[in-house]
Amino acid sequence: MITLTGKKISEGIAIGRLAFFKRGAREVRRIYVEDVRKELARFQKACEKAAAELQDLYTAMTKEIGEVNASMFEMQQMVLNDTEFLDGITGIIKEQRLNADYAVKEATNRFIEKYASRDASYVRGHEADVRDVESRILRVLARIRKEKMLIDEPVIMAARELYPSEAAQLESSKVLGIVTMFGTINSHTATIARTKEIPSVIGTGEALKKEYEGKMVIIDGFEGRIYIEPDQTTLSRMQEKKRTALRKTETLERLKGKENVTQSGQKIDVCANIGAKDEIESVLRNDSNGIGLFRSEFIYMESGTRFPTEEQQFQIYKLAAESMGAKRVVIRTADIGGEKSVDCLEITGENNPAMGYRGIRVSLDKEEMFKIQLRAILRASAFGSIAIMFPMISSMEEVLAAKSILEKVKQDLRNEKTLFDESVKTGVMIETPAAVMISGELAREVDFFSIGTNDLTQFTLGMDRTNRRTAGNFNSKHPALIKMIRIVTNNVHLEGKRISICGDLAADLSMTEQFINMGIDELSVAPSQILPLRKHIRELK
Repeated sequence: MITLTGKKISEGIAIGRLAFFKRGAREVRRIYVEDVRKELARFQKACEKAAAELQDLYTAMTKEIGEVNASMFEMQQMVLNDTEFLDGITGIIKEQRLNADYAVKEATNRFIEKYASRDASYVRGHEADVRDVESRILRVLARIRKEKMLIDEPVIMAARELYPSEAAQLESSKVLGIVTMFGTINSHTATIARTKEIPSVIGTGEALKKEYEGKMVIIDGFEGRIYIEPDQTTLSRMQEKKRTALRKTETLERLKGKENVTQSGQKIDVCANIGAKDEIESVLRNDSNGIGLFRSEFIYMESGTRFPTEEQQFQIYKLAAESMGAKRVVIRTADIGGEKSVDCLEITGENNPAMGYRGIRVSLDKEEMFKIQLRAILRASAFGSIAIMFPMISSMEEVLAAKSILEKVKQDLRNEKTLFDESVKTGVMIETPAAVMISGELAREVDFFSIGTNDLTQFTLGMDRTNRRTAGNFNSKHPALIKMIRIVTNNVHLEGKRISICGDLAADLSMTEQFINMGIDELSVAPSQILPLRKHIRELK
């Protein structure tokens, strides 16, 4: 038996045959080009294609691992838009009259060598992302289709290093575990492995040899160890460890149907955040108290260059309402803009998209689009318990304008004799400091509230939550944010209304007791986080 050690990035025990990931090898030759202008155009088209693929990948991964985790692919967009990176490539093409493929390879090496060791550089620790971009551009230049991992039987995947886009393609049913020679704990590949719950160990170095291909291997993701051809004692011990972990999962399963109540009798609802109809099954499987946040913008992101029709939206909302029965489904109207771009609506020329033309601002500006969505939601409200929530509110005028349009749509449906829930509730997202300060006035105008801690944190701190350079100072538990949550909760409760937290902080178990003591009525988290959160709540004194 051979034992390798590395860094654990995703807990769990995996037992199976080792198979090395075979990345399509592409020979890059140094070729003199006659037509420099044509070669530059070829490179430009490749960049545009690569950017489109990254956008598609972001959309797909947002649904699977959540929008915050999927934002990792925005870092690769940063590389594609980095003028120094691009100038390095075009400079080689123009000045040395060399082919784009060679220029990409050479310029990428120089770019990583220059910035990987700089503390203030967004490249540091994410060299794999730059290599991922390089690989994508080279593939497009070579006119090779997107590579797919074709695996006949479940294996433990080994690699020198996995790029984030490669890790995103891994299926938990086919990839039992991951082990790599290199990589970092905070890499985007590590994040994907954790999110997909694939037992993984990285950083074994050259000790992970190609000659181990096909051998029986055990990954201990709890300890960061790899056992090559384990002896019977080790195999038995790891099998028992795997069974113990499974029993813990089964313990969570037994919490289904139980109340979210502390030992002192304090109750709180635990609901789910989703972005697509495919996630409804997971919501039901994890016994959610309802859907606290249906991110409807993903319907727009998947519709291509055409706006989703009223009927398309209606069928999705109706499925959610019927599936949840008497449990409430809160549909957030499309939060388009910022990092959530859609092909059906071009938004350009913004220096700071996160604080620009997005959310309710887009809906009020594109009134016909807004009306179509509201019609679809209202029609679906006849089939279950649906509530409507407006995103990115910063003024009372926005709320009044949105409610005015909603009333017009209701009247149109009445005139058409189309059924809908006349008592449908309306709420707002608290994501801006402005909304915090006028929460008392808002509480007299709408029925419920949900605090989006992701945006509220970045606006409060004045820091982009996706900016690697400020990541070390981005404090999601900043005292100012906690004070804001307390202020909003008090203002809302004074008017007898309900309040939820639906941002990432809702799933932070270190904050649960504090939120309950504040009087938060509901926590809305990813479906997979519902039962662990319920278990934690029931253990609180």
